[in-house]
Amino acid sequence: MEERKGIYGAKMKVIGVGGGGCNMINHMIREGFTKTDVELMVANTDAQALEKSIANTRILLGENTTKGLGCGMDPALAKMAAEENYDDLKDRLDYSDIVFVGSGLGGGTGTGAAPIVAKAAKEKKALTIGVVTTPFGFEGKKRMRLAQEGLEELKKECDSIIVIPNQNLLKIIDKKTGLKDAFKIVDNVLFQAVNGMISVILESGDSDINVDYADVKKVMTHRGLALMGIGVSEGDGAAEEALKSAIQSPLLDNTSIHGAMGVLVHFKMSPDCSLLEIESAMNIIEDTVDKDADVTWGTTTDPKMENNRVEVTLIATGFERSIEEKKQVASDNVADRRKALLESMGRNSIFSRQKVSSGDFNGDETYDELDEPAFLRNQMD
Repeated sequence: MEERKGIYGAKMKVIGVGGGGCNMINHMIREGFTKTDVELMVANTDAQALEKSIANTRILLGENTTKGLGCGMDPALAKMAAEENYDDLKDRLDYSDIVFVGSGLGGGTGTGAAPIVAKAAKEKKALTIGVVTTPFGFEGKKRMRLAQEGLEELKKECDSIIVIPNQNLLKIIDKKTGLKDAFKIVDNVLFQAVNGMISVILESGDSDINVDYADVKKVMTHRGLALMGIGVSEGDGAAEEALKSAIQSPLLDNTSIHGAMGVLVHFKMSPDCSLLEIESAMNIIEDTVDKDADVTWGTTTDPKMENNRVEVTLIATGFERSIEEKKQVASDNVADRRKALLESMGRNSIFSRQKVSSGDFNGDETYDELDEPAFLRNQMD
């Protein structure tokens, strides 16, 4: 197996937008995230909340638009605020190879300003990756609607968007977990998503296998939505078991990775985990995904980890393209069958059908919607 080393000098910036995004950055700093090639930034319309951030780089959005008082769940106002700072955002995000835009969708600033921040990053030719959450069910229908609208806008500006449905976190946390601790878990999942991708590029121990920027870019430029899975295991066969757990993670929203156009896997492991174990685990991915999918992976050895412990972060990208292709194939097949049926029955059958049918048949909807991520299906409800 050819050993790949990380590309040195790849510049990355992680910018948290709005309350949820700022919380993510604060959590990363508290967890001891210190990588010299990565700058952590926050941007908010709420001056008071921004002042409490522990990030070194803090950007007040829309000082003239909102007077530093926030947006009050008004994404349109947040968009105007970010546009007021557009040139400043471009300057701040300049000279970046990768920009991660983190936010919690469903509120005002994160929903309305994040697409403008992403647009500024793209204008500076950076690989732009959104890392966002959608609301818990108990947060209400309005927040969910705003989140879906914000996601549509963000999709226009990002190369790829990792979507973490907060509602799915309820499947992996204790029922007695308080609200504050639940949101800490959200922050940690966002952190794992960003840290997994950063580590697979930058960390390069003597026994590690790293992917370069071009490999990551190839996976993450499959436009559309991405999902993340997390798995942990210890002991014999830990790498394989951790990867299976990641594939079956509730965060993947009951979606098979078979539909993904790109897959990025990061193994964080103890020194006693062998390369053969990793290779065996990756065979699961190769056997599962489409033969044309771009698959890349890397390892980070942590001397502090014991008992052959392995932690896996899996990013599966390009779902929307796969879904649209399935829709088109299904539509084409239905159209062909419909044409053949009408030709065999004669034109009079069309008139008869119109008499007895209370509504037209929409064959385009016959594709298997269970192959589509639930959060996408929900958007059509």
